[in-house]
Amino acid sequence: MKIDRRGLLGVGAAGLAMAGALASRARGAAAQTFPSKQIRWVIPFAPGGNYDVTARIVSDPMGRHLGQGILIDNKPGAGGVVGLEAALNTPADGYTISMASVTVAYVAPLFAGKQPLLPQMAPVSILTTVPTLVVTRADSRFRDMKSALAEARAKPGTVTIGHAGNGTTNHVGILRLQLNEDLKFNIIPYRGAGPGIADLLAGNLDLFTDQLTSSMPHIQSGKLRPLATFSLQPVPDLPNVPTMGDLGLKPFDGNTTAGVFTHPDTPKPVIARLNEGVVAGLKDEAANRKLRELGAIVRPSTPEEFTAALNADEANVSELLKLGLLKPEG
Repeated sequence: MKIDRRGLLGVGAAGLAMAGALASRARGAAAQTFPSKQIRWVIPFAPGGNYDVTARIVSDPMGRHLGQGILIDNKPGAGGVVGLEAALNTPADGYTISMASVTVAYVAPLFAGKQPLLPQMAPVSILTTVPTLVVTRADSRFRDMKSALAEARAKPGTVTIGHAGNGTTNHVGILRLQLNEDLKFNIIPYRGAGPGIADLLAGNLDLFTDQLTSSMPHIQSGKLRPLATFSLQPVPDLPNVPTMGDLGLKPFDGNTTAGVFTHPDTPKPVIARLNEGVVAGLKDEAANRKLRELGAIVRPSTPEEFTAALNADEANVSELLKLGLLKPEG
């Protein structure tokens, strides 16, 4: 009996095409019904920090728009790596999302001895750009940033300064400041801004670098005093707080741009639906007002716009890494 191989190949190709079509229809159907259950939003830092505050403000209106609840799941550790890895180790169905920036998804994994996670993540939308600043206690011996820098120069490694985790924007800002001004702090990493601020308020730290969103309530209450910002321009909500340039130092942009990611294999229609939800959450009047009151610049975007912003930030960070300016021991 002679086997018609061409016929078999034709049947096989047709079968593959049909299977592909069926899979495509299944993905399309899933996207049309998405979400049909609760979404988990992994925050790779402890409660109380910029990421946590932003997510909790946006999640309620986002959930209302999508018709499902959104669970905030804080998973701190290794400068954000623990949470991002947990989010990636889930099905590619859009029901787990995470929040990150280039420093968290690219630099922090390198500092932890791993490969960057950014290439493994699908951008959904930018959330906010938030000014980064140096804060101290209201009763601190440092009345201004110049006095803190003077002591750090005179007594290298004795002025303690904390940040939210190795490889974070806060950490990068400290390293850049040290390099630019030829001084050395005693740098102490925390598992998020919340624990760091708590230690600062308890008198266990001299200084802390933080995003304005998480420090602003403590500044408004009078418990913390801002010394300087890492922004190129003055922060509108803190017009009397100097930038590095205002202090006669070398200026740099140390602000934090963060957004929402999901599993890279998530169907594009599901990513589009998630984007719709994030954008709706950011444009909600009450949420938008709260974020702006905390000093954040609200920046809803398309996945493509977020990708372009990430590429620009990654190019800058890659250059700093190649020059040896960023390293885990910081």
